[in-house]
Parts: sequence; structure tokens; C-alpha cells
Amino acid sequence: MNVTRLIIVAVGGQGNLLASKVLGEAARREGIAVRMSEIHGMAQRGGVVESALVFGPAESTVISDGEADILVSFEPLEALRALKKCNANTVVITNTKPLPPFTAAIGRGIYPDIETIRKRIGEKTARFIEVDATRLAAEAGNVLSVNMVLLGTLTATGLLPLSEENVKAAIADTTRREFLEINRKAFEMGRQSV
Repeated sequence: MNVTRLIIVAVGGQGNLLASKVLGEAARREGIAVRMSEIHGMAQRGGVVESALVFGPAESTVISDGEADILVSFEPLEALRALKKCNANTVVITNTKPLPPFTAAIGRGIYPDIETIRKRIGEKTARFIEVDATRLAAEAGNVLSVNMVLLGTLTATGLLPLSEENVKAAIADTTRREFLEINRKAFEMGRQSV
């Protein structure tokens, strides 16, 4: 098996760590070696949360600049910020709904327009998949299920060596019971969005 390097970026509270946990559990079920690391940043204050997952026979969880095979972003600006991890062969999956940082909200920073973000990502990477994950999560029953929508999208691409069945089983194992049906629905909606 080849090594596959995945970066997941989000704003604190969007469910990045749960998404990483689901993928790690799915890999365990598949019998695939996976190494994970997380950078929490200022998660409690809406800051960036980054997870690195390396599938296959790798020695390290470090994904250096230009090494990511896949970038999944829960927010467009976070995809742009993590673009240095990508290369010409990277596939980027991002939610289209902006979540401007506090500095932009109070007028002390600027949130770039979406077309600028799209252009920069499209110029640097092989494939750019945009999903209105926020809308789909709301339709599934909980706007906080953006993470499950994006996991569904990622799984549908076939880029990871994980079966749909094992990802679904991992969702069932890691999700609180009261959110399970909504998360399953959000995952399916993400799969259908590709």
C-alpha cells in the first residue's frame, strides 16, 4: 500500500477532531496503519484546528509543506491558509460557507473574497471539490454535522483506502447516540454531493 497523507483544517468547534477519530477508527477496522497528530491552536476561541493523518507504512505524522495528498477544509479561508501543504497533485475538498475570523468581524482584518480563494487553490492543486457542507448539514438536521458531510464527500472520492462500510461503522462507534442518525444522514448527503 502507498502512503496517503491527509490534512484536515477547521475552526475550533467544527468537529475536526471527531472527523479524525472516525477516520482513525475506520483505518483500524480495515487493518491499515494510520498515524495521527493534532494541532489545537486557539480552538476554544475559534482558532484553527489542524489534524494530520498518514495512512500506510510511514514513520512519522509530520506532513511537511508540499506533501499533502488530500486537504479537507471545513472553512474556505482555512483551505487557503493550509495551501502550503499542497502540491500540484493534491486534491482539496472544502466547505463553501465562510466563517470569518473575529478580526474580520470587527473590521481589523480582511476576509478574502471566495473567488480569490477558489482561484489560488485551483492554480496550485490537481482537483478542487467544493461542497456547501453547512447547508447539507442543516438539511440533515444539525448544522454541526459539517464534519460528517465532508467525511461523506471524502469517502465518495475513493482517495482513501477506507471502505464506506468501515467509515459508517466508525461513525457509529464514535458518535454520541443522540446525534447518530443525523450524522449518518449528513454522511450520506456528503457522499451524494460528489
